Amino acid sequence: MLQYVLAGLVLGGIYAIASAGIVVTYRAAGILNFGFGAIAYFLARMYYFLNTQHSWGILPAAIVTLVVAAPTLGVVLYYALFRLLRLATPLIKVVATLGVSVCLPPLAVVLFGNEDIQAAPGLAPEPVAVYHVLGVPVTMDQIIVYTSVLLVVVIGALVLRFTDVGLRVRAMVDSPAMMSLSGASPSAVSVGVWASTTFLAGLTGVLAGPIIGLSSPDYTLLMCSAFAAVIAGKLRNLPVAVIAGLLIGIFSSLVQGYMPDTSGLTNDIIASIPFIVAAVVLIYNTIRWGRVNESEGVGGALDRAIAPQAGPPVAKTTKGDLLLRRLSGTAGWRPSLVILAIVVLLTFISTDYWVGLISFGLAYGIVFLSFTLVTGEGGMIWLCQVSFAGVGAMTTAQLVTNHGWPVTLAILAGGIVALPIGLLLGLLTIRLGDLYVALVTLMFGLLADNLVFSQNIFLQSGLGVSVNWPSYVHSTAQLALLSLVVFCVLGLVIVNLRRSTTGLAMGAVRWSESGAKTIGISVVGMKVIISALAAAVAGIGGGLLAMNANAAIPDNFATLTGVIWLAVLVTAGIKSNIAALFAGLMFSVIPGAFVLYLTGNWGQVPPILFGVGAIILATDPEGFVMQNAKGLMRLILRLFVQDTDSAPVAAGLSWHRGEAGHDRAGRVSHGRGIR
Repeated sequence: MLQYVLAGLVLGGIYAIASAGIVVTYRAAGILNFGFGAIAYFLARMYYFLNTQHSWGILPAAIVTLVVAAPTLGVVLYYALFRLLRLATPLIKVVATLGVSVCLPPLAVVLFGNEDIQAAPGLAPEPVAVYHVLGVPVTMDQIIVYTSVLLVVVIGALVLRFTDVGLRVRAMVDSPAMMSLSGASPSAVSVGVWASTTFLAGLTGVLAGPIIGLSSPDYTLLMCSAFAAVIAGKLRNLPVAVIAGLLIGIFSSLVQGYMPDTSGLTNDIIASIPFIVAAVVLIYNTIRWGRVNESEGVGGALDRAIAPQAGPPVAKTTKGDLLLRRLSGTAGWRPSLVILAIVVLLTFISTDYWVGLISFGLAYGIVFLSFTLVTGEGGMIWLCQVSFAGVGAMTTAQLVTNHGWPVTLAILAGGIVALPIGLLLGLLTIRLGDLYVALVTLMFGLLADNLVFSQNIFLQSGLGVSVNWPSYVHSTAQLALLSLVVFCVLGLVIVNLRRSTTGLAMGAVRWSESGAKTIGISVVGMKVIISALAAAVAGIGGGLLAMNANAAIPDNFATLTGVIWLAVLVTAGIKSNIAALFAGLMFSVIPGAFVLYLTGNWGQVPPILFGVGAIILATDPEGFVMQNAKGLMRLILRLFVQDTDSAPVAAGLSWHRGEAGHDRAGRVSHGRGIR
């Protein structure tokens, strides 16, 4: 047993260091850093670049990577992104840090090359020395991990508790506003915190390299496993998170030691242990406390009261602004029709290659509509919509191939199968706060990857299960038009939902759950309805994706891929159906264009752009579709409507046929007028 415990302490130690970095940034800045794994991978890749590709020694490569590059990267990310997120909404915080997770790995490929890495070096000299403790072999890499965990815990505790720097950090956690009144600089403390935690990310990445290799998805999974320890520490308790990380590593090693090596289920269960632990902890806390919710962020009422004064003054409301709001509510369908007409035109005039990309983009757009429902309308941060799409795709493939169903009916059945799963997940997460919902849905998706989609009945040795086109579809253009029709039907359902009583009730719940309860609205009922409907829409979109690809391949529906989907959609606009269409087309067409016209590392540019777009949300939360639409409407108003930028108005605009109005000279104007 001792050998399994010592081996488990290595992986557990890496979890502990990662969870320490995540907890510290959340306590000091109120940001749960979903980009921690990508930062760890980027710095580990840099260490490999210096140490192996350019033959630097271990010490200089480690100093440049961990002491110079890591803190510098933390400072750059703070000034470029994290300082803008302190009082942002939970959705913007999550998606912006996901943007970091999306863009850093391909950036590492561009900077350090796309070399096939067989083994990653650690901090121990090679060949790695092996020692024996009570008859159990222990490598120097393992000893370095044990030492690193001990140093991080001891030095961190001493600094936070007994130094002036630690006092400032703890004051920052309590209230940045009160801290600034005492003469200290919250900004300087924040820079120090982000530099330190980025160092921890780099240390995690370098230490994990010899164990998990140098693969970006593996580092993201490592971060997700560390989140289980963070949940055990309720996002803020650093000692509990560190201990939980160590215990998760030991428990995983013991399970691996006592389960049969020949069973394919063994690896799936071991990979799922951190997520199972997180689920058990959350269930226990929910039963004990009734509701599990993160705090609203760093500081209190004083911080939020003075925050607007630090930014630009609030713009005055002009006649043009009021008219813009009026037009946005009444004429929004006209631009949508124009955009849909353009898509139809492109379908008929483009080559099969581009039409195929458009068809894929429309199918992605349908899946993105599920994000529009659950996050845009429901206000819930779900990171597992790709899993519901996978359920729809797998169901469609099984019914078509193995049971002879018509593909159209099978796609509808896929949505119906996903619906109760979404309903159940909605019920299970109803008592959780925003960040916990994001973490639980992320781990639900990873569990589905490890325990469900990994089964050979779906995987078929990586080839997936084939899905044929419907009998009435004879060309790629017809397939694209079918996807467009489905998108329009589901889009109309969402539009009617927004305008219905249920939609109004859902809007009230989104803005204030307590306020909605006071007027008799069932918060649970509203969220469950949205959850179930969003899962069904994702399932239908997944079936269409499988039909476009002619196969339902589980790897196409990996949870980490869904993270990129959310980042792309929120960049376009989370509350707009047309934004979902734009996002789907972008996700399909832009990479296709790079594949066709550019070679080499240029293929890494699209994910970098998607990630940067998500990061820009820190300053532009509405997304580029809504911002550009508003800019265009303002331009039209300035060109064709006079006096749109006059003094602020107290009364609303009226725009009615046959109503009399007065111009600035006091003359009366009749007919269709603007007042």
